[in-house]
Amino acid sequence: MLIHTGDLVEVTSGNARGTRAKVLSVRTDDGKVVVEGVNRVYRHMKRSQKNPQGGRLSREMPISVSNVLIVCASCSKATRIGVRVAADGSKARVCKKCKADISVVRPTRNKKAGA
Repeated sequence: MLIHTGDLVEVTSGNARGTRAKVLSVRTDDGKVVVEGVNRVYRHMKRSQKNPQGGRLSREMPISVSNVLIVCASCSKATRIGVRVAADGSKARVCKKCKADISVVRPTRNKKAGA
């Protein structure tokens, strides 16, 4: 999965379509992401020592990674992303629209001497 925690994404479907927000967490096992302020649900809490007032607590629930697009920092458009492998062995995430690097996925690999 090419979307990471902390990326700025735009929601492409559902009630929050068009919303741009930060990714809070990524769940790679089931292909879901938690986006800040999107897909909020209320948890009704009973009064307790830990939560003396009780009430409704709001929290974000995961949405499918197919419903978000990453926002490129250079062209500020929601875009698909690809991976570019450089000659030195490093990998970088790349914007499909403007071909600009978004971030480095893997740094340069050191080649073994004598191999």
